[in-house]
Amino acid sequence: MNSGDRASKMTTSQLRELALRCRRHIVKMIHAAGAGHPGGSLSAIDMIAALYGNQLRFDVDNPNWDDRDRFIMSKGHASPAVYSILFEMGFIDEEDMMSFRKMGSVCQGHVDMKWTDGVDFSAGSLGMGLSFGLGCALAARMDSSDRNIWVMVGDGEIQEGQFWEAAMAADFHSAGRLNLIVDRNRIQNDDFVEVQMEVGDVAAKLSSFGWDVREIDGHDMEQVSEAILWSSTKTDSPTAIVAHTTKGKGVSFMEDNPSFHGKAPNDKELEMAMGELS
Repeated sequence: MNSGDRASKMTTSQLRELALRCRRHIVKMIHAAGAGHPGGSLSAIDMIAALYGNQLRFDVDNPNWDDRDRFIMSKGHASPAVYSILFEMGFIDEEDMMSFRKMGSVCQGHVDMKWTDGVDFSAGSLGMGLSFGLGCALAARMDSSDRNIWVMVGDGEIQEGQFWEAAMAADFHSAGRLNLIVDRNRIQNDDFVEVQMEVGDVAAKLSSFGWDVREIDGHDMEQVSEAILWSSTKTDSPTAIVAHTTKGKGVSFMEDNPSFHGKAPNDKELEMAMGELS
């Protein structure tokens, strides 16, 4: 992609195919590593595919281009979703992707901007990504830049107080071009969010903090694409897309199964998953 150009538009059908290919990559790389987080990667990938396929501004030949849009994967353990799309976009090659979690690999277990071209945030403790994204949005304003900042968080992650501090600060600073995507898959770590600590009506809470909010089915590619376009046009206030998703989407035995938050498929499960994703 050339600097200054938005991503060339893909049709809804092409975006679905892109997401399907990414799902295959996710399952294969986690199986090869023997570890990783398939559930939250599979729930998030439709939104990531739509974002990279139709909206995000970047330059594969110049990953550190100052005026690129930023994608901040705050739930950094869902790194397989990021690596799958970076492979599809040409930032990394297949060997890089399949070296996931191996010693010296550019594809570490959590996304790390010092290791991987195309990654704009080093994740670790959950809850920090929105604060980082707000800083990026304010820096863009100071630079008189129209670059958009996109932050993806998990619903379990928003139990962190830092998330709500950032949400309040973003409204106070009228942080336009700050776009939040909440992956509302209702499972965190090894149990359901409602068991660990229910977060309630996320859209209403964000709205009460002054955000413009839209709720969608995070696996309906038309809804996803429309919401991303809507969010990208907001320049005077922060926006949030609350995407209702299914953990492990696309692989039947992983769907709504807390066990596959952080568990790799075995050989038989890989065969079953690839059959379902064919």
